[in-house]
Amino acid sequence: MINIASRIIKHKKAVLIAFVLATVISIVAQFFVSVNYNMVDYLPEDAQSAQAMDIMEEEFTGAVADTRVMVTDVTIQEALEYKEKLSAIDGVSDVMWLDDMVDLKTPLEVAEEETVENYYKDGNALFSISVRTGDEVRITDAIYELIGEDGAIAGEAINTASSQKMAGQESLYAGLLLVPIIILILVLSTTSWIEPLFFLTAIGVSVLINLGTNLFIGEISFVTQSVAPILQLAVSLDYAVFLLHSFSDYRKTTNNPEEAMELAMKKSFPAITASAATTFFGFIALTFMKFEIGSDLGLNLVKGIVLSFISVMVFLPALTLYFYKWMDKTKHKNFVPSFSGIGNKVLKLKIPSLLLVFAILVPAFLAQSNTSFVYGTGEQPENTRVGSDVKIINEAFGETTPIVLLVPRGDAAKEAELVDDLEAMDYVTGVMAYVNQVGAEIPPEYLDKSITDEFYSENYSRIIINTSQGTEGEVPFAIVENVEKAAEEYYGDEALALGESVTLYDIKNTVNKDNVVVNVLTVVTIAIVLLISFKSISVPIVLLITIQAAVWINLSIPYFTNTSLVFVGYLIISTVQLAATVDYAILFTEAYNHYRKEMSAKKAMVKTLDEKTFSISISAGILSSVGFILWITSSNPIVASIGLLLGRGALLAFVMVLLVLPAMLLVFDKLIKKTTYKANYYEEK
Repeated sequence: MINIASRIIKHKKAVLIAFVLATVISIVAQFFVSVNYNMVDYLPEDAQSAQAMDIMEEEFTGAVADTRVMVTDVTIQEALEYKEKLSAIDGVSDVMWLDDMVDLKTPLEVAEEETVENYYKDGNALFSISVRTGDEVRITDAIYELIGEDGAIAGEAINTASSQKMAGQESLYAGLLLVPIIILILVLSTTSWIEPLFFLTAIGVSVLINLGTNLFIGEISFVTQSVAPILQLAVSLDYAVFLLHSFSDYRKTTNNPEEAMELAMKKSFPAITASAATTFFGFIALTFMKFEIGSDLGLNLVKGIVLSFISVMVFLPALTLYFYKWMDKTKHKNFVPSFSGIGNKVLKLKIPSLLLVFAILVPAFLAQSNTSFVYGTGEQPENTRVGSDVKIINEAFGETTPIVLLVPRGDAAKEAELVDDLEAMDYVTGVMAYVNQVGAEIPPEYLDKSITDEFYSENYSRIIINTSQGTEGEVPFAIVENVEKAAEEYYGDEALALGESVTLYDIKNTVNKDNVVVNVLTVVTIAIVLLISFKSISVPIVLLITIQAAVWINLSIPYFTNTSLVFVGYLIISTVQLAATVDYAILFTEAYNHYRKEMSAKKAMVKTLDEKTFSISISAGILSSVGFILWITSSNPIVASIGLLLGRGALLAFVMVLLVLPAMLLVFDKLIKKTTYKANYYEEK
C-alpha cells in the first residue's frame, strides 16, 4: 500500500487532471442515458405477462386502452366533439366512448343503463384511450390543455408522465436540501470549514462518473435514477471521513504533508476496504433479483461503491495535498462537546437493553414477515394532480381495470364459451371479443380489416375484460387467477394474459422468490467478509444479530401501524440497511478489539464508547438525513418508501450499535476470545 500511495502522491497533478476529465465527460454522457419507467420491462422473460406483451406488440396493430380521460358538464354532442379532438392528438389512439357501445341515434333510455353509465353519467363523459409509449409527458400535457382544470386523467400514461416529470425535479430538490445538511453535520464533526467540501468533492466526483458510465449499460430504471446517486453519496462518505481524519492525526506527528498522507492511506486502507466490501457484497445480492429493477439498482450501486473507493484512495489524496493549506487557514474550534463519560452511562443499560431487544426480536421478525405489501407504485398522494384525478374519476364512474387475454385463433365456438364464462365472473363489468361484439356466425373475411384487426391477428384472438376493481390487492389478484384459470381450461398454456393487474400479480410472484434469495445472499456474503476481517466465528454472528435486529424492527413497524409497504422498497431496504449500517458495528468492534488487547473488557468498552459514539452518530446522521429527505421530497411511492425505511433504519442501527452491541460483546467476551484466531485479549493478573 505504501508503494501505491507514494506513486499516487508523486503523480498527484496527473491524477487530478484524469479525474477532472473523467468527471466532465461523465456529466455530458449522463444526458444520453435513457430512463425506463415501465415496470413490465423488468419482469423476467419467462413471466407470462411479459410474453403476452411481446406477442401483442408483434401481432396486433391496435393498442389496448390503458388510460381514462373524464370531461365534466358536457352534452352527448359535446362529448363526441371531445372524442374527435382527443383522437386528433398525436400519440393518442383507440379512443373509446359510448358511441362505440350503443347507437346514439336512438334514445339513451332504450339502451342498457349499466352500459351507458360506464361512459356517460351526470353530465360527465369518460373516454378510454391508448397513449403511445415513450411520449407520455407531451401527450398527457396536450390532453390536460384540451380538457382544462375541471377534467381528469387516470391510468398508466399519466402515472408514467408524472414519474418522468417529478424524477428530475425531485432529485434536484433532494440534493439542494441534502447538501447543506451534510455540510452542517460534517462541519460539526471536523475542525475546518473547508474540509467537508473535500469529502463531498471526492464522493461527488465518483457519483457523477457513476452516472456517466451508465451510458455503457444503455438504460436505467426510474428507481435507480432517483435513489442510486443519493444512496451512493450516503453510504460511501465515511470512506473520505476515515482517510482525512487519519491524515489530520498524522500531521500532528510529522511536518511533511506527503508523508502524513502516505501513512494515512496505509492506516485507513483496511478500514475503508472492510467497509466498502460489506456494502459491495450486500449490493451484489440485489443483482441476483429476477425482478430486474432490483438488479438494475444493485449493479449501479456496486459500480458506485467501487468508484467511490477508487476516488477516496486515489483522487482525494491528490486533491488534499494540493489544497491542504486551505484546511489550515479555515480552522475552527471544536463545536461538539466531549462524549467522555457516555461509556459508563451506556453500560448501566447493558442488561435492560439485552432483555428488551431479545423480548421484541421474535415479534418483530414475525410482524415483518406478515406485513401487507403493495407491488406497484402504490396510490398517488391526493395532494398531487394525479392522485386527485384518480379520486375524482373513481368517485364518478368507479374503478376500471382492463385485462387482455390472448388465445389461439381458430375455434369460434370455444372462444364463445370462454367469453360466456368470463362474463359470468364476479367484478367483470364487460367483455369485448369478436364473438360477442360482431358475432361468431359472421366470418371475419366478410368484414372491413379495421374491425377484425381489433380482435384478430394472424395467430391470436384478443379478448378485453373490464373489471370493477383496482390494479392490486386480494380481490384484483383473485380476478387475475380466475381469468387465467378459465382460459387455461380451454387453451392450456397457450392462453396468455396481460394488463396492469396481471403485471403486478406476476411481480408479486417474482419478488416473493427474490426475497428469500436476496436476504440469504446478503447475510452470507457479509458474514464471510466479517469472518475474514475479524478472523472470528462469533464476532460476525454478534454483529449480524445486532444489525439484523434493527432491520426486522424497522420492517415490522408498518405491520403494527397497519400500513401497506411498497414491496420493492421493502426488498431493497432489507439489503441496503444491513449492508450500509453494518459499517457502524465494524468500526465500533475494531476499536473495541484494539483496546481489549490492552485492558479489561469493561474498560475497553468504556473507552470505545467514549471515543466512537460521535463518529458513528455522524455516519448515522448523514444516512438518516438522506433517507428522510428522499421520503419528504419524493412523490413516487417506491422512492418515498425506500427513503422512510432508510432514514428510520439508520437511526435504529445506531441505537442498536450504541446500546445492544456493547452489551453483547461484554456478555460473550469469553466465547469471542475462544472463537477468535489470535485474539490476544488482555488478562488481568
